[in-house]
Amino acid sequence: MKITKKKRTKKPLLRNKIRNGERVRLEGVVKQQAAELKEKNGQLRNGARKQLRSEEQIHIRTKAMESAVDGIFIIDVKKPDFPVIYANQSFQKMTGYAKNEILGRGYFLSYGADADPHIIEEIKHAIHQGKFFYREMLSFQKNGKKYLNLLRVTPVRDTRGGVTHYVGIQTDVTLMREKELEIDEQREELLHVTRVGKLAEFVSSLAHEISQPLTAILSYSQAAQRILLDREPELQKILSYIISDDQRAAEVIQRLRSLLKKSAPEMRLLDINALINETIVIISTDATVRNAVVKTEFDANLPLVRGDRIQLQQVILNLISNSFDAMENSQGEREILIRASRKDSGRIVVEVKDSGCGIPAKNIPKLFTHFFTSKADGLGMGLSISRSIIEAHGGQLDVENNPERGATFYFTIPVDKNDA
Repeated sequence: MKITKKKRTKKPLLRNKIRNGERVRLEGVVKQQAAELKEKNGQLRNGARKQLRSEEQIHIRTKAMESAVDGIFIIDVKKPDFPVIYANQSFQKMTGYAKNEILGRGYFLSYGADADPHIIEEIKHAIHQGKFFYREMLSFQKNGKKYLNLLRVTPVRDTRGGVTHYVGIQTDVTLMREKELEIDEQREELLHVTRVGKLAEFVSSLAHEISQPLTAILSYSQAAQRILLDREPELQKILSYIISDDQRAAEVIQRLRSLLKKSAPEMRLLDINALINETIVIISTDATVRNAVVKTEFDANLPLVRGDRIQLQQVILNLISNSFDAMENSQGEREILIRASRKDSGRIVVEVKDSGCGIPAKNIPKLFTHFFTSKADGLGMGLSISRSIIEAHGGQLDVENNPERGATFYFTIPVDKNDA
């Protein structure tokens, strides 16, 4: 019996095809999974980059708010007491409250008990209405210190348009307002100086005009004296008074014109006692009209000083005139005491003491500043000019209230080195 062998060539080919097909399929799956994984990795990287950018933006915004000079805060208006949920460092510094004293507390507690209740109500009304609020207001720090605050609060809305929070910005404008006030005061001083300059021109012209009739009065009086020589003694006496007062008035006018002239000071050796006596003679008529008594106390043999006679007389006249004004409504004795004494080896001190109303303590620091005056019709220049004159002479001018009543103005002036 013949046995024949079966052919086995087809089965390996089939298996190979199956294997190849499976391999191709698996490779396709692997490629697809690799592509999907690559895409997911890209998405993750993009997400990480976006998150990093978002975190950087949040960090920049936070740093910017923390670095801002203005006080920035955020309040939650969904709660009845409007708690603060954010406050930058400038807000903490401006209000004087620490961070833990602000966060979680009601916003209006930071205004203090002295805040204007009307403004507080205006802010609350704007918040309840969902409106913007803008106003400059007086605020108080934790320690009670005042400052001017420019406040702006703006609503923050959710996606549905409802107000959930308010962001506020406040600026301390105290220094700015002080500078503006200083500029306004300087502008007013400049206008005042202009007016005073015009007044000086007018007074100089007036002095010139007055000098002419005074000269005529003097001439007529002296002519009448010659006509009535050795006759009418009473009339002669009256004429002598007229001549004396005329000459005194002419001297005052001459000194006034000298004061208004733009000329350099004439520094000469002066006897301060004699200078004061001359000044008292000039103002004696005014003292009589005001029912005031002027007394003097001079140290004997005071050394000479070097100065401008007209300018120093201007200072003494101004101090005496101020004392007259201070005693205007005095019920008691109206007395001015002028002292001249040796302060030390190199200086003489002159004091003008009155029995008037004294000077309010709040006015003393600004008494010698330009244009400060407590008089309704005053220019506020006398004491300022007087201090400048004394300082130009190397001395000092000051004032103090007397223990009983009235005030004492006093100035020092150096003695001449050759006569010390």
